[in-house]
Amino acid sequence: MSVVVIGLNYRSVPLDLLERMTIDDSRLPKALHDVSSREHVSEAVVLSTCNRTEIYVVAEKFHGAYADLRNFLSEMAYLPPEDFSDHLYVQYDDDAVAHLFAVTSGLDSAVVGEAEILGQVRRAWERAQAEGTTGSSLNLLFRHALEVGKRARTETGISRNIASVSTAAVAMAAERLGSLVGKRILVLGAGEMGEGMVRALATAGVDDVRIANRTWDRAVELAEHLGGRAVRLADLNESLAEVDLLLTSTGASSMMLEHGDLARVMEARDGRPVLIVDVAVPRDVDPQAANLQGVTLLDMDDLRAFAEAGMNERRREMVAVEAMIAEELERFVSVSSAREVAPLVAGLHERGESVRTAELERYRARLGELDDRQVDVIEALTKGIVAKLLHDPTVGLKDAAGSPRGERLAEALRDLFDL
Repeated sequence: MSVVVIGLNYRSVPLDLLERMTIDDSRLPKALHDVSSREHVSEAVVLSTCNRTEIYVVAEKFHGAYADLRNFLSEMAYLPPEDFSDHLYVQYDDDAVAHLFAVTSGLDSAVVGEAEILGQVRRAWERAQAEGTTGSSLNLLFRHALEVGKRARTETGISRNIASVSTAAVAMAAERLGSLVGKRILVLGAGEMGEGMVRALATAGVDDVRIANRTWDRAVELAEHLGGRAVRLADLNESLAEVDLLLTSTGASSMMLEHGDLARVMEARDGRPVLIVDVAVPRDVDPQAANLQGVTLLDMDDLRAFAEAGMNERRREMVAVEAMIAEELERFVSVSSAREVAPLVAGLHERGESVRTAELERYRARLGELDDRQVDVIEALTKGIVAKLLHDPTVGLKDAAGSPRGERLAEALRDLFDL
């Protein structure tokens, strides 16, 4: 069996296609059960964020699993496979493991080193566990991957300065406006991303922050905790007519602001321009709104270009993280290989013990009456013989685990000892 990842991300597909492939929280349980019920899949985790949609599975057969996952994506997005197959990337075994390690370390993010991905991976794994679609293989992999992500951030400088999509969005807005001090700002969405943007605004010294959210209580909670004023969605257009900047990042599956909504808002603004930074995927704001007079609309594509411009200072840290990932990959392969051969080693020793006890029982009548000391000596002697006979096969199997030679040795032991 192999660990396989198949997916699309911000580098492999245009934003509009990535939006079609996004799986929001409400659809995640059904998606997990759909994937794990496919013929060639035995375990599954689905990771869907603003930058990627990836499916990690334990596959019985690689090519069969690839077809299963491609068909799932086709059915989920209501798109024929030929519309997106060329954009898919697929990795298996060590490459799949290394890819997940790069994801949790922030190397595969639009904002290199961003910290939000670590929480997103954890939640994706926890949701899969709750739905019963993971087993020992993916649980071991994701536990190790989260450790790698934490190590990357504590032992290297990969997360220095702008280390999240939310802080990058605020920084990009500040660059466009010259400064955020004295600006009136509306944050639409009070989830993890929205909270991160409110925190970044507080750090930047912004006094007038308004927070709107589909759940009113959450908007109030965030405003009370970090400062700001909660705004009801019913009053959204009124607030938009007053602010200088809109930062939006809801998890809505449909647009929150249509072209017509913003056209009416711009009429009420009497010619005053507004900057909108939409980092939601799917997008919260109709892309056609960018054509309205006075509207500057930036989205994830703009954020990626902004983040790329500031990449040079992190190049050295990326090299350090890549070296760490290579080291962790070797450690993971060693641990997982040992786990794979453990049942076979246990079976071999159980077989040896059953033969030993059966032979002792067969000869017990010939041994006559034995005192406790003599019984202990015979037990120790026979156990020692079995242990010595099985020592070299056990060591050889463990040392070769995970290699073609290890597979040949394992198959030979199964045949020879009927395991």
